Amino acid sequence: SSAASDVYKRQIMKETCWVLTGPTASGKTALSLRLARTHDCEIVCMDSMQIYRGMDIGTAKPTADECAQAVHHMVDVADPTEDFSVARYQEMAESCIADIQARGHRALLVGGTGLYLRALRQPMAMGEAAADESIRQELQQIADAPGGKEQLHQQLAAVDPDTAQRLHLNDVRRVIRALEVYRLTGRPFSQQPQIKTDSRFSYRVASLTMPRDILYARIEQRIDQMLADGLAEEVSRLLKSGVPRDAKAMKAIGYKEMIPYALGETTLDEAVYALKLNTRHYAKRQLTWMRREEDVLWVDALEPDAYDKLEAYYTQGEAK
Repeated sequence: SSAASDVYKRQIMKETCWVLTGPTASGKTALSLRLARTHDCEIVCMDSMQIYRGMDIGTAKPTADECAQAVHHMVDVADPTEDFSVARYQEMAESCIADIQARGHRALLVGGTGLYLRALRQPMAMGEAAADESIRQELQQIADAPGGKEQLHQQLAAVDPDTAQRLHLNDVRRVIRALEVYRLTGRPFSQQPQIKTDSRFSYRVASLTMPRDILYARIEQRIDQMLADGLAEEVSRLLKSGVPRDAKAMKAIGYKEMIPYALGETTLDEAVYALKLNTRHYAKRQLTWMRREEDVLWVDALEPDAYDKLEAYYTQGEAK
């Protein structure tokens, strides 16, 4: 019967998650909250800094009011002293998505960390070679030293340029794995028999954009607001609570620029200048990254019909 075949079709079709990405300060929050309210979505944060507890102002974390409008996941899941990996994000986010869908709701991923989105859409199987703990520890020690991630990535580029091109130098776990596979088998990871891994869910991705001069003005405004909200005090508090200045979390934009000011090494003006400049560069990199992704709907966040375009795109093919 056609009803039975429909059920079967639904079972083999992967559940679809909605993704709203775009550069910092492009208006993701307001649009995502409206989508969540209208379509019974729960928001899964896709932001590599909002995962850290106690880092609220500089990460533009959802406020209590925003959390009251929609359930948020993947916020405050790690301590700022932890080195939280892309693989760990992938694992935790997928388990959130599965849980949201099992309860009959819809997952809406919101954030600007392109590396997280890629890990979800294109998971990598890491070869058949068994793990070798001594090689891993040796490579991890290199990674932990100053400039070590760059050094490892160069090592990989020398023996396996294809894999090096695919992996970001911050994706240390996979860079180490690819080097380990090469050392154990004498053959580059890119030439290993491939175990195909498929993403668990299907992702419908939209990215916000807007004229660059307006985006940059919004970034400046947002930073001024963060400073008024106590960003400098937040950074001091984290340092005083024992988070080392070289912790991965403290290398985030908004924190690394304010640390020298908090420690009396620069003036506030110098720190704010660096912060605004670095944030503009970061927004540019986010846009460049998203342009390399496949199947992305681009929406100008300032157009009056931006919300309608997103809604039509996300719900296409669904029964009204």
